Amino acid sequence: MTKKRIHIVAFDLPYPPDYGGATDIYHKIRSFHELGIEIILHVFLYKRKLPSPELEALTYKTYYYYRRSWVNPFWGRNPYVVSTRNSQVLLRNLLMDNNPILFEGLHSTSHLNRPELRNRNTVVRAHNVEHNYYQSLGDAERLWIKRAFYYLEAKRLKHYETILEKTSAIAGISPMETKYFDRTYGKASYIPAFHSNTDVVSLSETGDYILYHGNLSIPENDRAAMYLVEQVFPLLKESCIIAGNNPSNALRKSISKHPHISLKANLTAENIFELVRNAQVNAMITFQSTGIKLKLLNSLFRGRHVVANTEMVKETQLESLCNIADNPKDLANKIRLCYSLAFTQEDISNRKKILLRTFNNKENALALIALLHASN
Repeated sequence: MTKKRIHIVAFDLPYPPDYGGATDIYHKIRSFHELGIEIILHVFLYKRKLPSPELEALTYKTYYYYRRSWVNPFWGRNPYVVSTRNSQVLLRNLLMDNNPILFEGLHSTSHLNRPELRNRNTVVRAHNVEHNYYQSLGDAERLWIKRAFYYLEAKRLKHYETILEKTSAIAGISPMETKYFDRTYGKASYIPAFHSNTDVVSLSETGDYILYHGNLSIPENDRAAMYLVEQVFPLLKESCIIAGNNPSNALRKSISKHPHISLKANLTAENIFELVRNAQVNAMITFQSTGIKLKLLNSLFRGRHVVANTEMVKETQLESLCNIADNPKDLANKIRLCYSLAFTQEDISNRKKILLRTFNNKENALALIALLHASN
């Protein structure tokens, strides 16, 4: 019997899977490969990234394209994140056969409305409601020039999003966003985030520090870390750690004022996972309820207690596994309470019931394959 074959158009190199979007794409590819699906992968390279043999080992064929990063980000009607990925070579490669196409994110859809693809089965993986995400990036950004770009990009993305009328189906990454896309375009299905975990490996008993982790070069994560360092962690006496890549000078300066708060910068993914696993409390804060935060998922699969604000867990189906609070005093009180409680085998069993039912990579890959091979 002929193997099923699909195209995947990735907006970025998903290896190593070192942030949310890359993690979802990489572990989706890995899950498809394990199910015997042949993948023709199309990858946009930028930020000095190089072709990946690790990805090529999982695919039938891999094509690389260079993103046109020299384009003026303030020029043009289409979003910058789309217009810089408008490759004619990509279109030619997509037209070499009639296999279904999975477009990863709105970023990768520059050819979705081409008449040559009108009869192809296509699915767009919606990683966010992008105009909401870019609006939130603007709200969190300190530099006025970057803030202006994010706000302009949000407007362009909102206008451009109507291209989703051309796709066969939309695969939402969270229940909240799936509802939005289904209400707006009428063809959205919830396909939970793909991730690196196969089982809950949380340790029982107790740890001896509180952790916040994230890519600190992203304005939203920098904002969350600053909020914890300046408003929540000073209310605690316990040891607190901020961990992540490329922390800002402002964050470093703020941390240096507090002897019980330390910074661990530019660690490997393995180092971060060890910190997550050994913490007594993982503090999960965000100010934008877009997508699903894979660091929250990793903390639940690998860590002990999770204390989060409402925006972090809103409509994720993970609310019951977290301790929720929404102001500095209440967050500090929840953290203090969790710090005093052992994490039990009963807690671990409860997590397994919920997490392994919803966030099962194999089952979710099968659901996505069914979308890709559905009739137009």
